[in-house]
Amino acid sequence: MNILIINGPNLNLLGIREKNIYGNTDFDTYLDRLKTEFSNIDISYFQSNNEGELITAIQNYGFGKTDGIILNAGAYTHTSLAIADAISAISTPVIEVHISNIFKREQVRHHSFIAPVCIGSVSGFGLDSYRLAIEALKRLNAQE
Repeated sequence: MNILIINGPNLNLLGIREKNIYGNTDFDTYLDRLKTEFSNIDISYFQSNNEGELITAIQNYGFGKTDGIILNAGAYTHTSLAIADAISAISTPVIEVHISNIFKREQVRHHSFIAPVCIGSVSGFGLDSYRLAIEALKRLNAQE
């Protein structure tokens, strides 16, 4: 099984920015932990602050190049119909992930354009949200 994790804008600053919301761990360190815990899964990673690059990654991997995509679109979650359209266009299952509980934050963050086109969402469990999404994709893959 192989999974692609895609992180959107400002997630390259994990461990540096707003530690009270996002914690002290940078994503590369956490990704190493995931790869160790799920050594039987090939986990790839892509991060961009550019909406178009995120869409291109979704399109490039969304037609059988991976068994699942875990997407933290960052603030684009709340603004991007284009990312939602890209998810709708592909055949690969996508799980929306957020480190913080978006429903405990500003009202603008309560709406997700991508949630309706994803197979599920995980929010509010810190970086562990990614692990939970991997577990969900493993179960989905086992059912097929």
